Amino acid sequence: LKLSHSGRYSCKGWVGTVLSQWKESELVTVTVRRVPPSGVSLSAQPPRGQVALGDSLVLSCAVAMGTGPLSFSWHWEGSGALLGTGPHLELHNVGDNDSGQYRCRVSDGDSVAESDPLNVTVLGERDPRAGGHL
Repeated sequence: LKLSHSGRYSCKGWVGTVLSQWKESELVTVTVRRVPPSGVSLSAQPPRGQVALGDSLVLSCAVAMGTGPLSFSWHWEGSGALLGTGPHLELHNVGDNDSGQYRCRVSDGDSVAESDPLNVTVLGERDPRAGGHL
């Protein structure tokens, strides 16, 4: 349903057998309301957000409830920087600095809902103390 589907509706039907005639039902009022986004969750491929250095990671954002249109934005470590838009964020050739907490924010233009953070771990990160790879 869309917000524009709100209105008054009735239906007509053929009634009777001997003295058949068209009958119209009583008018019914239908009101469609906006549902703010909620139940935002994240998933990762590979699972649990653990990705090898140099590989790719795909994060997906899902919304349990909400009427659209919905917009998505991706954020890292609580920074205000926008990483991407859309329900998926693809990180190619992940590096040492890509580990951390990622969040997805969903907005319907009036309300905003945010996912819990997803911890991404890049396996095989350089050990800053050793200057090389683990």
